[in-house]
Amino acid sequence: MSVGYVLINVEPGSEISVFNATSALPFVSDANLLFGDHDLIVKLEAENMGSIARLVVESIRSVPGVLNTKTLACAEI
Repeated sequence: MSVGYVLINVEPGSEISVFNATSALPFVSDANLLFGDHDLIVKLEAENMGSIARLVVESIRSVPGVLNTKTLACAEI
């Protein structure tokens, strides 16, 4: 199982709708609104990092209001 975190920037005023939409995705295990450089952070769990990358591109980036994402891959030691 691989874990990744995605920092998300959203259009002003769409924080709650993006939070609700991403939180409802089946592969998202945690989500939090943020203050600072990013608006939202979500934790993803998937079979491997390739799957996480695909889920970010195909699912998270397609949520209305998402401007950009930054994916952080957790180390598998």
